[in-house]
Amino acid sequence: MSDPIVAGKAPIEANLGAGEYWWCSCGRSQSQPFCDGSHTGTDFTPTPFKLEARAQVWLCTCKHSANPPYCDGAHELLD
Repeated sequence: MSDPIVAGKAPIEANLGAGEYWWCSCGRSQSQPFCDGSHTGTDFTPTPFKLEARAQVWLCTCKHSANPPYCDGAHELLD
């Protein structure tokens, strides 16, 4: 698998309602941090995640989190 594009070096704070979401894993989406289909033709697929209730979440934009779609601070280790 190829390396994802680093879309940002800081997480995006989102206050999301209950429901299903698709996190961009490739870094190509123009709708960060959510998938817009830009991965087409690559070996990446979006990462689905579900919230049972409204929640404030911090979503990864560097695409190197060990806990996608959530930020784990991995962006601080990137050059």
